[in-house]
Amino acid sequence: MDLEGYVRRCLRKKIPENKIIEDGFKRILEIKEDVDDVFAKKFIKAILEEVKTSEKAKEIEDEHLKTLLNYPRSGITMGKMGVGSRGEGDFFVHREIARIIKSTKVDAYVSAEEQDDAGIVKADAKYIVAAIDGTHSRLSEFPFLGGFHVARAALRDVFVMGADAVALISDIHLADDGDIGKIFDFTAGICAVSEAVNVPLIGGSTLRIGGDMVIGDRLVSAVGAIGVIKDGEPTARRNAEVGDVILMTEGSGGGTITTTALYYGWFDVIYETLNVDFIKACQNLIKSGLVKKVSAMTDITNGGLRGDAYEISKTANVSLIFEKEKVYKTINPKVLEMLESLNIDPLGISTDSLMIICKEEDVEEIKKLTGSIEVGYVEKGSESYLIDGDKKIPLKPMFRESAYTPVKKVVGEMKPDNFEEMKEKVRKACDDAIKKKDLVIELINSR
Repeated sequence: MDLEGYVRRCLRKKIPENKIIEDGFKRILEIKEDVDDVFAKKFIKAILEEVKTSEKAKEIEDEHLKTLLNYPRSGITMGKMGVGSRGEGDFFVHREIARIIKSTKVDAYVSAEEQDDAGIVKADAKYIVAAIDGTHSRLSEFPFLGGFHVARAALRDVFVMGADAVALISDIHLADDGDIGKIFDFTAGICAVSEAVNVPLIGGSTLRIGGDMVIGDRLVSAVGAIGVIKDGEPTARRNAEVGDVILMTEGSGGGTITTTALYYGWFDVIYETLNVDFIKACQNLIKSGLVKKVSAMTDITNGGLRGDAYEISKTANVSLIFEKEKVYKTINPKVLEMLESLNIDPLGISTDSLMIICKEEDVEEIKKLTGSIEVGYVEKGSESYLIDGDKKIPLKPMFRESAYTPVKKVVGEMKPDNFEEMKEKVRKACDDAIKKKDLVIELINSR
């Protein structure tokens, strides 16, 4: 529980201070079993005083300082916009984030604007590739699985750019009441992947979430990966060309499929996700030199095939055509059985298959090395399609990825009726953030 956020909300609602203290006191005692009444009362009073003081930032007369201390409010929450849910709303917000980052891309070969799996800059190794992934939010209580899958995800994002991963870094934030064993378990999960693919974990950071302000035992974390391309060119999405062939390896899922298995009770499926097949396939491509014959690669993660195909079409300005029957063959049978039994769209969820786009003359050699199968082709156009018998169905992301837990089914996948209005408010908040950034740069340069 975020005590600071709780107190701020109460003050903004004009709730009397004695009521805030009374209710906050009770909540602390409910969660922190090892504290007495005296400590709990002092603690909530101290938080109230801190928040009251910091809220005065809104009254500062210095306009520059006032701008710095108050973030631009869109009035749209993360949940309502579907951020993190790998759908249309999530993609929109990430494109807005890229607008802020745009001015930093002076030497970037692949920047955030392209919405690719990782960013690339040129260096002595020709290219340095970097990516970071956040741990699945529902794996807080299962830290080893969280560490394993987020490490694998970060490495995937580096390898699909045609880079050979050379290092991992981690960032662990555990709430005040979290058992330290969670940190060790999470790290062990990272290292299981690290050792399996021979990429070292070289550093990171370990902190509490919100310091003293957040009680409970929630774990929030991320893993980053660094890779290099010593020879050849990156296999970025934008390189997909008309006439290319699309291959895919079998995908057994990662953090998302693990979460589905955990919260629906299909526990045996978790074993299917514990592999590094994807990374081994990429390492084989790099080691053999065949990666130079690959036009583009990606992992099927961002909203499933629907999301990734949509983004590739948008970036490369081509049409990706997939055959449904062949695509379904790339999903691990046990994973597919679970998804279909639970009425979860396999095309709208992360299956973690490796998608390889290459020239027709190189198909057989790459298939043999990676164990992939041919699932489609690239043609002229700007949208992707799924061929199902005599039907040609547009592949577009839903507002959210396929609802893959009971809670997500309650939240739903439908786009809000006022989505366009929401986008305008979010866009305005992004414009304000850019203005603030430009203001600070001006202040720095004027000194």
